[in-house]
Amino acid sequence: MSDHAVLHVKGRVLAGPEDVRDELWVVGGRISYDRPAGARDVRTVEGWALPGLVDAHCHVGLDAHGPVDAATAEKQALTDRGAGTLLIRDAGSPSDTRWIDDRDDLPEIVRAGRHIARTRRYIRNYAWEIEPEDLVAYVAQEARRGDGWVKLVGDWIDRGLGDLAPCWPREAVEAAIAEAHRLGARVTAHCFAESSLRDLVEAGIDCVEHATGLTDDLVPLFAERGVAIVPTLVNIATFPRLAAGGDEKFPRWSAHMRRLHERRYDTVRGAYDAGVPVYVGTDAGGSLAHGLVAAEVAELVTAGIPPVEAVSATTWGARAWLGRPGLEEGAPADLVVYEADPRADVRVLAAPRRVVLRGHVVE
Repeated sequence: MSDHAVLHVKGRVLAGPEDVRDELWVVGGRISYDRPAGARDVRTVEGWALPGLVDAHCHVGLDAHGPVDAATAEKQALTDRGAGTLLIRDAGSPSDTRWIDDRDDLPEIVRAGRHIARTRRYIRNYAWEIEPEDLVAYVAQEARRGDGWVKLVGDWIDRGLGDLAPCWPREAVEAAIAEAHRLGARVTAHCFAESSLRDLVEAGIDCVEHATGLTDDLVPLFAERGVAIVPTLVNIATFPRLAAGGDEKFPRWSAHMRRLHERRYDTVRGAYDAGVPVYVGTDAGGSLAHGLVAAEVAELVTAGIPPVEAVSATTWGARAWLGRPGLEEGAPADLVVYEADPRADVRVLAAPRRVVLRGHVVE
């Protein structure tokens, strides 16, 4: 579409969960609900339109072994775009992907800097691996490098214990989170187990990734503090395979991972029912493929979250949480068009009819 062309989207425009409009126009790359006067070179797209989808836990520039080259990172971003994901919260990456910001044809990335982990307590080549006395300094560094987020590794296997265990003492995370907040950044943490959660939440953390260890006694604390979770259920589905690989050397850890997997749907539904904010994230870019956002929405529905709320967790609600607009007057035209109403059947999200990024039809 040329810079002077007008895009007309008609059918059903889902500006909000119940705010359904008949049409919108894209003029100069931005959304308008007023028909432009004297419009020429108009292209029409019909269907059910949603704001561009959000993957709130995704790693562009990373694979199972560590950082990847720019060509691979580009393929990852294009795969996400093809799935309708137009806004990514990159929840930790050792790669410098700032060059993507100059590409109008690639999704917007909100970065959390590089993971911050305890020494030898995370996946090799992913994180800054440090000791507690250096946590505040590294959090400050990543807060300045990121886009308003910092990512901690809250727990990981302790090989001496043979099980998951917290990575940081309470006083270290309290000081680090306070420093991030002073610098205007929010903090999230990778957490599989139960034992790291209370300290992190009481220390003021803003979000927890995976949150498989969320128990009934902790849910009210999350709800009271407004701490969001990004369950990454498509990643949690890999737990049985991971557990099988550890049966011989770390049987306690393997049994723990299986228990966390078995109760995963109850964990997510319990959090949702208590009012804990839940958002869509796939954990793509480690060992998982990109482009799985529709599968994650379907997993949330399987867990018992109502379809319209599961859709909101990757559209209206997720965008508001990340401080980005949806289908609002004057907003950048980032939207996805589908054959049918995704609120009625979230499986529709797996087959975008058209993807519009910054006003251009790209898929």
